[in-house]
Amino acid sequence: MSKVDLHIHSKYSDDGEFSVTEILDRCKGLEMKLVSITDHNSVKAVADALECNAGLRVISGVELDCTYKGMNFHLLGYSFDHTRREFSEIEQDIFTQEMGAAEEKIHLFRKATGIPVSIVEVVTAAKGGIIAGELIGEIVLAKENASEFEVLKPYLPGGVKSDMPNVRLYWDYFSPGKPAYVPIRYISLPDGIKLIHKANGFSVLAHPGQNLSNHYNVLNKIIAEGIDGIEVFSSYHSPEEKTYFLNVAKQNGLLITCGSDFHGKNKPNIQIGCHGSTLDDSELIENIIERQGSGAL
Repeated sequence: MSKVDLHIHSKYSDDGEFSVTEILDRCKGLEMKLVSITDHNSVKAVADALECNAGLRVISGVELDCTYKGMNFHLLGYSFDHTRREFSEIEQDIFTQEMGAAEEKIHLFRKATGIPVSIVEVVTAAKGGIIAGELIGEIVLAKENASEFEVLKPYLPGGVKSDMPNVRLYWDYFSPGKPAYVPIRYISLPDGIKLIHKANGFSVLAHPGQNLSNHYNVLNKIIAEGIDGIEVFSSYHSPEEKTYFLNVAKQNGLLITCGSDFHGKNKPNIQIGCHGSTLDDSELIENIIERQGSGAL
């Protein structure tokens, strides 16, 4: 297990489970050397991390949803000035859009599956947060009669998708192109890169093997937009993908990073530090520290 993990989600992500304090305590227990909490479109964890990171090296982080060439991507930002108002504006805009889309999302899911789930029970469970597909999955899979629905059987214990049932149900029904998908307007990837640079940080393309969907020709275009690095080592990447992205990063002089994409209960088989890096931790840390700007913690 690596002692460096630059892709961790806290409860400030709509699909995260643990508080910042709980995550950092866990990292200290694992004797991690360098970590970053990178919540979805939110920098709220950065201030928390500043207050409780004693004994642990942490850099500020965020994971921005972006669009490019008609595709959705995740852009990681590191070591930036998290107090810039643009970050809070992005978070509020996406929250407003998501809440407006919630009822349609649930309607489309009911229509596609025949499973009776109400907007009231989902809003109650969300406790004022974004109504994520993973939450809807958690609710329907916990119903006493869940096994009566054929469409849910793959996600129930023993099913082929039971390793990460909530997130796999999200991928199957609520992600782009799926039956219950409701579009949300995100910033463009070039604008995301520019924002992170304006905030004196550096930008990294998250788990490209997952988002490129074999359209690897787009990667060269993204590099030309000024991306600073690639998340080469990810829990989603196969050994072949890791080798491929490692070579691309080296050939283009890009920063090489690693991240587990830890969430907690929604991705129970993904643990902090488990991303399969083949590089020495000291090499990863040295390269990251060299890139640090005003947002370093």
